[in-house]
Amino acid sequence: MQIDRPITVRVLLEHAVDVLRRAGVPDPEVDAQLLLGHVLGASRGQVQASAYTDSPVSVDDAVAISEVVERRATREPLQHITGTAGFRLLELAVGPGVFVPRPETEFVAGIAIDSLRATADESPIGVDLGTGSGAIALALATEVPHARVWAVENSTAAFIWARQNFGRVAAENARLVFIDLADALPELDGLVSVVISNPPYIPTDAIPRDPEVRLFDPEHALYGGADGLDVVRSVSQTALRLVRPGGTLVLEHGELQGPGIRSLLAADGWHAASTHRDLTGRDRATTAVR
Repeated sequence: MQIDRPITVRVLLEHAVDVLRRAGVPDPEVDAQLLLGHVLGASRGQVQASAYTDSPVSVDDAVAISEVVERRATREPLQHITGTAGFRLLELAVGPGVFVPRPETEFVAGIAIDSLRATADESPIGVDLGTGSGAIALALATEVPHARVWAVENSTAAFIWARQNFGRVAAENARLVFIDLADALPELDGLVSVVISNPPYIPTDAIPRDPEVRLFDPEHALYGGADGLDVVRSVSQTALRLVRPGGTLVLEHGELQGPGIRSLLAADGWHAASTHRDLTGRDRATTAVR
């Protein structure tokens, strides 16, 4: 990057927005502000204030900003560059090998949190099948502190990130287990109040449009077989084993999969299957009762 004007936050921010816009980044102004904040150790608001006052930036910081902007212009996820992702009340470590938690999953986690809070048990049990970064499990554990939460993951790469986040959050009521979800937690059979899962649900031949997903998210966290429901079927069977009578299953899925998942769950013996729309009006989660 060549800069003919003095090196200031405003100049760097304008350049970053232009580069990201030309690269097709969906929200270039926000990402530019976050990238500058990452390098400068500042919040978005502080970056905006520094841009307004035209605050100077050192050459070393200007070079570092240029480098992270160019990385984002390749559509590398912002969270991989900063090393963190916000999820509800948490800040989690993420990077290559683990699915980056999305805002829509915060809505799905909220359903499970509400269900766990509504359980009359003194210490209800929640289980997150396929925890990835640990986002859902740690949200349950921190927002329902009287609950006991288990998180299950079978990807070595994802498990490393989840273990880091479990150490980072230090929720004493949460436990992380490395095991395939089909075989998970037989010691909890019939004792669990809420099972939640954000399984891979994209059909194998439905390639995601967004480069951040297509090129950087791990395939094992995206694709769920020909109809996208292979892992959902496994989750349903495992949850039937784990959940006590009256307990709840919460599943995240694609916006067109609600009817198929409701039929699948009903055939497996679940009751009152219901699909819920997220804040954008898209079908995003289906719940059912044991």
